[in-house]
Amino acid sequence: MSRLLLLSTTFGLGLAFASDISSAVESPDASKIIAKDLLGPAKVFTMPKGCITDDKDAIARGEFIFQNLNGSKVKGKLPAGLAKTQMVQGKTYAPQDEIPPKQYGNCVACHNIEGAKGAGNIGPDLTSYHDLFIKSGARDNQFVYQKIADARIDNPNTHMTINLTTGLFTEREICDITSYIVSIKN
Repeated sequence: MSRLLLLSTTFGLGLAFASDISSAVESPDASKIIAKDLLGPAKVFTMPKGCITDDKDAIARGEFIFQNLNGSKVKGKLPAGLAKTQMVQGKTYAPQDEIPPKQYGNCVACHNIEGAKGAGNIGPDLTSYHDLFIKSGARDNQFVYQKIADARIDNPNTHMTINLTTGLFTEREICDITSYIVSIKN
């Protein structure tokens, strides 16, 4: 009996000193967070004039972007025209500020292509792309450019990154990647 009395007294005192701490817990509006992260609608992009080139520097940049993840973990020497870091557009930097690493493609995580150094078994194999698709007329350069820029145009359920719509890559970078993919490789 004394045990029951002690237990009920302890419980009663606990309730007497309990307080509502719900206001101390952060409860953000998830709908605002989700809305910020949602992609805009799929967008058709027209490949710029002179986009596809056989210029070895452009193809080297495209290959480098295809094979690497980001500036802080790049493998190999950067080709002319690429940097390990990239300033965020619209942000002002003080001399002591650290400039963030440049995000590259890491396309080899999903795609295979000549000389690939990655898994490459999730997305389509791009080996011999020029001969199989461009030369045969099954696909054209615009198709490849659009696929890299915003793949949702022909596949709304794609898992491929949305590169131009999100600003991950510039038009020039997408042209370099496209030039690399459609190039004849030795």
